[in-house]
Amino acid sequence: MANLAQPEKVYDNRAIGVFDSGVGGLSIAKCIAKQLPNENLIYVADTLHAPYGEKSVAFIQQRVNVIADALVAKNVKAIVVACNTATVNAIEQLRARLSIPIIGVEPAIKPAAKHSKSKHVAILVTQATAENPRFQALVAQHKNGSKVFIQPCPGLVELIENDQLHSQQCEQLLRQYLAPMVKHNIDTLVLGCTHYPFLSDKISAALGADIKLIDTAAPVTQQLQRVLTAHSSLQGEKAKAEHHFYSSLASPAQQRLFEHLWQQPVQLAAL
Repeated sequence: MANLAQPEKVYDNRAIGVFDSGVGGLSIAKCIAKQLPNENLIYVADTLHAPYGEKSVAFIQQRVNVIADALVAKNVKAIVVACNTATVNAIEQLRARLSIPIIGVEPAIKPAAKHSKSKHVAILVTQATAENPRFQALVAQHKNGSKVFIQPCPGLVELIENDQLHSQQCEQLLRQYLAPMVKHNIDTLVLGCTHYPFLSDKISAALGADIKLIDTAAPVTQQLQRVLTAHSSLQGEKAKAEHHFYSSLASPAQQRLFEHLWQQPVQLAAL
């Protein structure tokens, strides 16, 4: 009997595109790099136009389309919109434009409402997300009988973008935005912007260890893995991953910020 060789497994070594208005999406990219260590990543920060939180819907959609088109030109196999504001304002029209998988991030209201024992949940978001009807509908759909307190946080993204996480101004703003959380007797807080996980330690210190913080990095990575598996687009297990970083405002200061948040040396290029 002839020896039938097993067909060679085909892997997809194209990169995954990840983008945000700035560096916040690095919190998502780090999770992807940890959970899918063989995957190539291309990260884009639209820092020249950050933050999106106070921009118009039309402007956000225009920037999302420009960046997504640039990633498609780099032959990515999927795009992660690692920005809550961009997801709620632009992902539907982006999916209508492109044929590759598009994964968004949305505040984790459903698991927060499920976890909460006091049924008092808060969400920290940008101004644009707070005012977005799609976001408001998401809260109404998944609050599961919980009282949900939505706290816009103008200024926090800008401080993170300027590497001012440990500044007095950042501490003051956090105290201002977190003070109502104590009055509302919350036991669960959703970090509804990809920048905010970089403030997790400060938020926990201010609210206490009993308040559970929930962000979207893990569920987004899991969804990305499911989608890539369904499309037979995962990279080979023995592949050595390459990570490339771009910014619309590349500078030495920006590179230092990337390295600070990524916790490894990076080569930052202009987009």
